[in-house]
Amino acid sequence: MEAAAAAAGAGSARGSRGGIRVLKRNMKRNGSRNFLNRRSRFGSREREWLKEDVGRGCVYIYGADSATSTSSDLHLVLCTVDTLASEICDGEGRENLYLQLHGDLVRRLEPTEKPLQIVYEYLAGLGFEDLVRIQEEAANSDLSCMIRFYNEKPCQVEQLDRILLSGVYSVRKGKTQLHKWAERLVILCGTCLIVSSVKDCHTGKMHILPLVGGKVEEVKRRQHSLAFSSAGAQAQTYHVCFEMLSEYQRWHRQASTVVSQRLSTVDLSCYSLEEVPEHLFYSQDITYLNLRHNFMRLDGSGGLDSLCRFSQLKGLNLSHNMLGELPILLCEISTLTELNISCNGVLHLPSQIGNLFNLQTLCLDGNFLTSLPEELGNLQQLCSLGLSFNNFSEVPVVCEKLTALDKLAMAGNQLETLNLGVLNRMSHIRYVDLRLNHLRRLSVDSLEGNKSVTHMDLRDNQLTDLDLSFLGCLEQLHCERNQLRELTLSGFSLRALYANTNCLMTINVYPVPSLLTCLEISRNQLLCIPDWACEAKKLEVLDMSYNLLTELPSRTLSILSLRKLMVGHNHVQSLPPLLEHIPLEVLDLQHNLITKLPEMFFFKALNLRCLNVSANSLESLPSVCPGEESLSVLQLLYLTNNNLTDLCIPDLVGHPNLRVLHLANNQLQTFPASKLSKLEQLEELNLSGNKLKTIPTTIANCKQLHTLIAHSNEISIFPEILHLPRIQFVDLSCNELTEIMIPEVLPATLQELDLTGNTNLVLEHKTLDIFSHISTLKIDAKPSLTADSALSSMLWNHGLAEMAGQRNKLCVSALALGSFADSVEAVYGMFDGDKNEELPRLLQCTMADVLLEEVQQSNIDSVFMCNTFLVSHRKLGMAGQKLGSSAVLCCIRHDATDLAGSFTLTLANVGTCEAILCRSGKPLPLSKVFSLEQYPEEARRVKEQKAIITEEECLKGFSKRVLGFWGEFYFVWCDYFLLIFYIRNSGLV
Repeated sequence: MEAAAAAAGAGSARGSRGGIRVLKRNMKRNGSRNFLNRRSRFGSREREWLKEDVGRGCVYIYGADSATSTSSDLHLVLCTVDTLASEICDGEGRENLYLQLHGDLVRRLEPTEKPLQIVYEYLAGLGFEDLVRIQEEAANSDLSCMIRFYNEKPCQVEQLDRILLSGVYSVRKGKTQLHKWAERLVILCGTCLIVSSVKDCHTGKMHILPLVGGKVEEVKRRQHSLAFSSAGAQAQTYHVCFEMLSEYQRWHRQASTVVSQRLSTVDLSCYSLEEVPEHLFYSQDITYLNLRHNFMRLDGSGGLDSLCRFSQLKGLNLSHNMLGELPILLCEISTLTELNISCNGVLHLPSQIGNLFNLQTLCLDGNFLTSLPEELGNLQQLCSLGLSFNNFSEVPVVCEKLTALDKLAMAGNQLETLNLGVLNRMSHIRYVDLRLNHLRRLSVDSLEGNKSVTHMDLRDNQLTDLDLSFLGCLEQLHCERNQLRELTLSGFSLRALYANTNCLMTINVYPVPSLLTCLEISRNQLLCIPDWACEAKKLEVLDMSYNLLTELPSRTLSILSLRKLMVGHNHVQSLPPLLEHIPLEVLDLQHNLITKLPEMFFFKALNLRCLNVSANSLESLPSVCPGEESLSVLQLLYLTNNNLTDLCIPDLVGHPNLRVLHLANNQLQTFPASKLSKLEQLEELNLSGNKLKTIPTTIANCKQLHTLIAHSNEISIFPEILHLPRIQFVDLSCNELTEIMIPEVLPATLQELDLTGNTNLVLEHKTLDIFSHISTLKIDAKPSLTADSALSSMLWNHGLAEMAGQRNKLCVSALALGSFADSVEAVYGMFDGDKNEELPRLLQCTMADVLLEEVQQSNIDSVFMCNTFLVSHRKLGMAGQKLGSSAVLCCIRHDATDLAGSFTLTLANVGTCEAILCRSGKPLPLSKVFSLEQYPEEARRVKEQKAIITEEECLKGFSKRVLGFWGEFYFVWCDYFLLIFYIRNSGLV
């Protein structure tokens, strides 16, 4: 924004508006197709004019039907940052100019708005800083996929269908043959069908047929005909005959949607509307009207001031309409029970809001409110009031008068101190949501206990101590991601406590919470499991991972109700003696110091279904039910990164229900064939990083196996896995394979086969043809023997390893260039398209070229990496708008001041991809994690844009940080991919 402001200042300083001419060049004259693809078609006069001032530039004006950049009515308009939209309209001979961002909604520009300044601010907001570069980017026709101007308002046919369908058709009234067919004007708008005379359609009689709850049926005796019927005892029917099949289908589709509704609801959201269609007012049965994400105006025949014409309107959604204020006339719709004006930049509410006596739900989230009018207290039926993501510094006093209100929702405001006495004066409040404020302390002005609040959410604040013992009825508390050192609660009604990611050393709960079922206090500084937690008789989930535990109390393992215990990433050295039955179903002990499990462990833990003891120091496993038939129900067993040897294999046979077995990075040399044959239920087997020379042929007995990972062993014979009916993923990379025995028919389920790193393996063309149906076949490419490649290979080696995750489909592409720009520099990247393959592959092919061009333009690391991502964002065009791709890019270059010396690694990332540097055996994160939890700047950025972050951490009305993507999305946690650098040479700085 500063760069754009500077550009605007430069434009105004170097030439007054009176001396600026708006130059127009009709693209038809030079051939629009060639011109759009080649910016060199600017004439010398235009180029010289642009060079004189960075505040000068051009905008592309499209016609209403310009679906592509080659449309014949495209115009290029040269202007300055001071040129008004009205001036361009005068030059174009048009009344209005329209703006579309990222292929989404279209809004009409005000006459005083400045199109080129809008483009400059847009580019500066993306990240471009240099004014000359902003001027160049603004003149790039590819930018139209991100920001585009129209001389007429474009509208897609699909949108028109949903708003209003109309035409002159043959119509017959009634179900019998008594009435004749006649030409009539037919309109389908809102919830009704309107039939009128063609000649007197505006003055004559209109027949209005309510459709909600009625029928729309095909008329079999007449081609392309539909019968529309209303509901009720006095139902009427109209037969309409369409001339074309496409029209018939459009009307049938839209009418079917209307008649299937239980309520009279009309959804006109996301249509770029400025007013509702006039014919909509004939649908007097409308009770719910959704106008979300439009540009509704106050005045006009269909403006907001006219909505009072709906006599039965109960629900109205006007969120995301850039209103700036709540229209006073809306406060006269006394029938309203629900009103949503979220995300409209509203600064204050009119006092007339108190006239909506029937209002039960009022959503004011995502505005700029600092106070509420006293008249709001008149709404005694109001039970839901959304005040989240505004600018309140304290709880509005008027909330104390709303006796029906049961939830105080004020997340994302400016509260620094909360007087808990306010909650006592709001005896009707049960749910308190104060997430993402600036709370540093809670004060109490009286010792009186509170008996109303049952749920409190204080996540993502700055609290250091928290005492809520006076909340005697508190059932659930969220206080994650604060700076808490001590926490005190009442245990009378407590059912769930979530206090992850704090600095807790002490948690006091009195009395013992007899109703507690869930306790999550991971990522703190606790030295032991609290005594009161061990006495909670109904506790089902206990998460104390990432603390400082050194031991587990024996009574913890014996809690009869406990189903899930997570104590990974602590300092536990051993488990306590097991005196009785262990009811656990899930036990996570990973990343501790355990050397041995109790001998009777599996005999006592008969309900255990998942056990994770990875990253410990185990050398053996306890046996299972000695001398008896196994009763084990264990299904998931993770033993990665221990010291297990072949002696542990017989003990695995005692778990016949195993579906997932991970034994990677141990000391295995053999896997007995007789033992593997008994694990018939295996679906996923990981044996990587051992010293295995073969995989037994009895693996053919594992008919359910779909994933085999055995890279980094000494396997020389290809295992007999291609006979398995469900095999999908096979990783045998970095072994000593020499040949592959291929059956006559490969399993149709096989999707990926990784054979890289087998230096002695040679595949014939016949073999490659057999594998041609596999979506991913990884083999080593034969290296070229040029001198340059030999030199670069001495400096940089790279490889790729993948691990099956939770996704059904992996859409990842990698970029690896050990000789970037024909030198000894290197570029590495990873692109994750989530569920689409197109964008990662496109980035894989183009980003290196973009990077090279940017490096040549600027030697400043931060500039060329940032611009590489921004240009790639633009180049993805329409393909990226609704999909997007995460990316991480690393460039290893010579120091610009010492080309013969050390190298510098420059990294940039966006989305969920990360990069980690491994130095001296320690991981060093290099990239940023763009999550609200781990990146405070991201949370601040989201709040400034007035996005609404729900309790599930979903973002509404906000664009996520991925290349190419625009539009609404829901923020979800997903797998992420790591680019890991292992540097042996200390010359990397």
